[in-house]
Amino acid sequence: MKRRTLLQAGSVVLTLGTAHLARGATIMTVRVWPAPEYSRVTIESDAALSAKQTFVPSPPRLAVDIEGITLNPALKELVAKVKADDPNIAGIRVGQFTPTVVRLVVDLKHPIRPQVFSLAPVAAYQHRLVFDLYPVDEVDPLEGLIADRLKDAAPKPATTTSKPAADPLDALIAQHTQRPASSPVTVAGQNAPKTGAARADTTGATGLNGTKTATAPGSGTTTERLIIIALDPGHGGEDPGAIGPGGTKEKDVVLKLAHLLRERINHATVNGSAMRAYLTRDADFFVPLGTRVQKARRVQADLFVSLHADAFFTPDPQGASVFALSQGGASSSAARWMAAKENKADLIGGLNVKAKDATVQRALLDMSTTAQINDSLKLGSNLLGEIKRVGKLHKPKVEQASFAVLKAPDIPSVLVEAAFISNPKEEIKLNSEDYQNELADALMRGILAYFAKNPPLARNRTTS
Repeated sequence: MKRRTLLQAGSVVLTLGTAHLARGATIMTVRVWPAPEYSRVTIESDAALSAKQTFVPSPPRLAVDIEGITLNPALKELVAKVKADDPNIAGIRVGQFTPTVVRLVVDLKHPIRPQVFSLAPVAAYQHRLVFDLYPVDEVDPLEGLIADRLKDAAPKPATTTSKPAADPLDALIAQHTQRPASSPVTVAGQNAPKTGAARADTTGATGLNGTKTATAPGSGTTTERLIIIALDPGHGGEDPGAIGPGGTKEKDVVLKLAHLLRERINHATVNGSAMRAYLTRDADFFVPLGTRVQKARRVQADLFVSLHADAFFTPDPQGASVFALSQGGASSSAARWMAAKENKADLIGGLNVKAKDATVQRALLDMSTTAQINDSLKLGSNLLGEIKRVGKLHKPKVEQASFAVLKAPDIPSVLVEAAFISNPKEEIKLNSEDYQNELADALMRGILAYFAKNPPLARNRTTS
């Protein structure tokens, strides 16, 4: 029998014995979801598990003692499920610590902020024990978007100067975050229709109407206004979303659609200003609804478009729909039902309700504004007008309901149901490369049509 060793605090050695059935609970399956933002480990069992955790900072590793069980083959599969390219996990070791306790040690590639929590049975899942491993040093997504834009811009040869050349990345970041009020700003389209949802940063400073160029302090160089579209592929990771009769998962088709739309956005301009798409998830991992909203606000997105593929109990419904937020009642019983279904994503995906930011997320979702909703309805109407050119519509007008993911108070936000994945014919369309490209083209046209009548606001950031 092959033996593996496990260190307890670097000194006590444990070994794997023969495979046993779990005594108190049976481990059904294990899963690992790697992503740059965080990696998740899930242990699913037929009864609730009790666990104690210890984080060792050097070298970084997380030890978790699961009580009342012994090893079984499903649990040992964790060792092989960690891939070499996992951004956060270097490996997992597992061993029988005592006759009734199994210890898992998660070796980490860098310091993390661990969250270990349990989830009650929901949907197709039984009891789940979850380890969410968040890097201590987070990547600034706005800085990443700006750096990506600079790579595409063809730089001119540097001229000889007695002063050090300014860092263009610093200049763009300064424009988006800390530009003093006295910095020169050129605003285009002063008389254009003003978008109601004026952007507000965390200090309460709001933006001006139109596009702009700005001179970064002390740089002597002009930087551009970056138009940012937050694309939100629904579901992901533990939450597959709807599943079509042929087995197609909603989370997969909407991620592919988001990638296609990102390509189009990143090659487009608005009044001479470059556009960039920011994905709330760029791979198969779960993102809580409130976090999706926070991500869009963190990159100062101009628009938020959540992508989904509808489903119903019968295979008959078909066609695309677009939804906006409602501060009051839903516009129809179907819209109310749809919002209730989509708002359950946190339960299925697995949200740690004890996390410190959970209260902040819930508070954010109560800050919606009338101006944001009005702009969202305009955006939704433009999208519907283009979608109907490539496929059927389920409803000819933008529907409204209390979707949690649309509650950014300062970003026009819509949710697009691309088709009914529960309809066999539409499931085939959603898997069609031709239709996905046609739909991405339609969404791109709708976004540009919205900006044609509602120029993006110039950011006028000040520090407090």
